[in-house]
Amino acid sequence: MVSATATLFSYNFTDHHILSPFPTIPKSFIGLCKPFHSRVPTSIHLHFTPNSFIVRAVIKWRCPKQIHPPNYDRGFQKKVLYLESIGIDSFSLIENHPMLITASLSDMKSTVEYMTSMDFTAVEFRRIVGMCPEILTTKVSEVIPVFTFLLREAHVKGSNIKHAINRRPRLLVCSVDKQLRPTLYFLQSIGIEEVSKHTYLLSCSVEEKFMPRIDYFENIGFSRRDSTTMFRRFPPLFCYSIKNNLEPKYNYFVVEMGRDLKELIEFPQYFSFSLENRIKPRHKRCVEMGMCFPLPTLLKTSEMRFRNRLDVCLNSSTPLKTSPLWSAGGYMD
Repeated sequence: MVSATATLFSYNFTDHHILSPFPTIPKSFIGLCKPFHSRVPTSIHLHFTPNSFIVRAVIKWRCPKQIHPPNYDRGFQKKVLYLESIGIDSFSLIENHPMLITASLSDMKSTVEYMTSMDFTAVEFRRIVGMCPEILTTKVSEVIPVFTFLLREAHVKGSNIKHAINRRPRLLVCSVDKQLRPTLYFLQSIGIEEVSKHTYLLSCSVEEKFMPRIDYFENIGFSRRDSTTMFRRFPPLFCYSIKNNLEPKYNYFVVEMGRDLKELIEFPQYFSFSLENRIKPRHKRCVEMGMCFPLPTLLKTSEMRFRNRLDVCLNSSTPLKTSPLWSAGGYMD
């Protein structure tokens, strides 16, 4: 595999901006080509409404041998043929992302060719488009800076660049100056050193996503320092819903479990476990048996190991506080 860095700076813009009479198909995409003669549109009408810009594609179909009507849109047909040729359901895509209608086929081809030059397979690219269709309306000159940023500033290894993009395709359509770099600086400012392991966070808004979650923990009694410590130790915490995740799990932790908040500071991964399927069942079993495990022991161990630990503790005499068994699984007084 050619390194991502080498490919990044050797890409030739000129060759990919020349339109051929028929759609050119990236070699790595040929395996996904499929017949599309029965789906070729003969016309497209753009509808506008006052004070807004709404594009609605009205597609009329023709048989392969039908004579082209006067308003036949060859440019749009080429675009549809090209998308179909690389395995993308163009009409479903356009319905949900109508700006594709006015997108430049030349720019679209350049972006697709660049992505294939970065070693993304047809299946991977089709998934990227499904999750972030804006990539097809983004110029390659806007995509390249994202790869440069990830490699040079976020310090993502060339061998991991595909994984970062596949995990969070929206990175490709984010502005480096307005979105990615400011978010990187924020994450570094709270002590997250290896941002390369959490690149999915770079596409998130500091003001709309990160700060409300930090503020939430402050409002329920944590200091700003302790709050940022939790996010530094477990960055995915930024992605959890306050209403559907943080709030119900915190309430259960305080009201039902009655545990010390310091445990959440030390083990913020608590919020990553299912409340109904993991936290509640295991806590109730411990209460029934008069035991109290540290949070990591309570939640991280597999079901089999958890049951074995309960059996061992149940069938043995209460260990001394100096015993390793005491720290491995505490006992209630």
